[in-house]
Amino acid sequence: MTALLRYQAALLLRSQRWLPPVVLYAAALGIGVQGGQPVLDSLGWAAAVLLPVAAWLVRICVTSEPPAARGCVSAARGPARAHLAPVLVALATAVVLGAAATVVVTLVSDPVSTGRATRVPPLPAAGAGLLAALVCALLGTAVGVLTAWPVLRSPGRAVPALLLAALLALVASGSPARAAVGDLVAGSKSGAVPLPLLPLAGAAVVAVAAVAAACAIVSRGPSA
Repeated sequence: MTALLRYQAALLLRSQRWLPPVVLYAAALGIGVQGGQPVLDSLGWAAAVLLPVAAWLVRICVTSEPPAARGCVSAARGPARAHLAPVLVALATAVVLGAAATVVVTLVSDPVSTGRATRVPPLPAAGAGLLAALVCALLGTAVGVLTAWPVLRSPGRAVPALLLAALLALVASGSPARAAVGDLVAGSKSGAVPLPLLPLAGAAVVAVAAVAAACAIVSRGPSA
């Protein structure tokens, strides 16, 4: 599996297809995060915009190989492992982006509540922001897996489905991403740093189920 992960990571880096989602994420942070803003509010924004970026990265990674190359890898290592590897590379990339953004946002933001009446400790705030980013990376991975090959094979259907699913994952009642980001916003109002462990557990369950379903589909179906 390690060799497959290295192979998929090399494909992603060499293709430079990672540039658009990374630039989009940086632009969204530049728009939504300004120096001196309350730290938990800014961390909530950084986590939320990571979700569609993670979904986009999954789509990029699972479609980066030509069908012939994908067929060779599937034959050598098994279709489920061949599909799991690019998904894990995409998730790892999203987590790295989220972690980097959490550090930068914590450094440029003010460690205060929304009304600036209460001091918010930076290190616990950064930890909460990192957990929220992980929640959104996991939910974004689930969205990407369920709206890309082999679940949806037509780009004309897959891309709108990805955008709609990412939006719903952020705003739908009961969504772990909405809960994690909402906890940060609520914590910013009160000055209390949240610990979004329940949303993290929910996001992990959803992501594992989505990836397992996609791997089952690719194992049963043709490789292209």
